[in-house]
Amino acid sequence: MYQEERLAAILQYLQDHQRISVQDVVEQFGVSRDTARRDIVKLEEQGEILRTRGGAILPTLSKKSYSYQERMQLDLTGKRRIAERAAELIKDGDFLMLDASTTVLLTMDYWKTTDHVVITSSLAAAAGFAGKAGIQVKLLGGDVHPEDQYAYGSRTIENLADYHVDKLLIGACGISPNGLVSPSEESGHLIREMMKRADQIILLADHSKFGKSMLYRVAGLQQLDIIVTDQKPSAEMAEALAQHEVELLLAENTQE
Repeated sequence: MYQEERLAAILQYLQDHQRISVQDVVEQFGVSRDTARRDIVKLEEQGEILRTRGGAILPTLSKKSYSYQERMQLDLTGKRRIAERAAELIKDGDFLMLDASTTVLLTMDYWKTTDHVVITSSLAAAAGFAGKAGIQVKLLGGDVHPEDQYAYGSRTIENLADYHVDKLLIGACGISPNGLVSPSEESGHLIREMMKRADQIILLADHSKFGKSMLYRVAGLQQLDIIVTDQKPSAEMAEALAQHEVELLLAENTQE
């Protein structure tokens, strides 16, 4: 087996078992301990693993973040199902707050209600709702994030402090038994402040967001009221949600 093939096999082993030792590499691939150590060093140099005492693990932190345009080009099938299900939670006369999540933005296509005040940090959401009858839009002020197209910063937080709404709709970069997480402190802090100003917190998260760990912890699970998703989470995640009395709503695939 060539080294590149062995490295790929080691990564697959880690996906299945979370941890590998030098001895595991020796036994699995029939190589010497020196070769096994070189393979582990090579994978660490490539940024694929973290070396530990006697072996290696996969990094637990998810560091990749996508810009608004990149997120809109991903497969949106599951997100559209989530958006349609979430729209059913909106009632006539609700005062609403929305973050800059693409899934939250997609709910706009399914709204059948009216007489709303919508407060948002998202430029796209503000533009999309501005021309709709029965919806009054308030765009939070502040600095504009060039990639993600939302307002943020101290002025945004100050502006936000003047409002209180019935429902907050937010997206998720990651969610684990420890809570809602974000790779960015600035966006995470904004979401945290939004959560203080709503009676009901509704999180829209496709199945890929469960189990992710990231740099910044935004909120604990106890601060969420409803999660709308497209697939059941792991047993560990489902148990954590149940312990904190978070309602889990599944957006069913009507084509199946």
